Amino acid sequence: MTQLDARGLVCPEPIMLLHQAMHRAQKGDEFSVLTTDPAALRDVPQFCRFLGHTLLATESRDQYVEFHLRVGTDGNGH
Repeated sequence: MTQLDARGLVCPEPIMLLHQAMHRAQKGDEFSVLTTDPAALRDVPQFCRFLGHTLLATESRDQYVEFHLRVGTDGNGH
């Protein structure tokens, strides 16, 4: 599982980082995204729905939120 550390970044940077990583990924690859941006609670689930990826879990930690995702397309939206 690839971990993306977007802590300290604010909208739209966490989604841009995630989009770049998933663009290079293969279907079935999994990602963990760490973020402190409150907008990510809305943005990450919408990103997954829009592009056909699976949001496996959302976990609140002490200082950040961790999202677990699975690539549901070839990474290019197909």
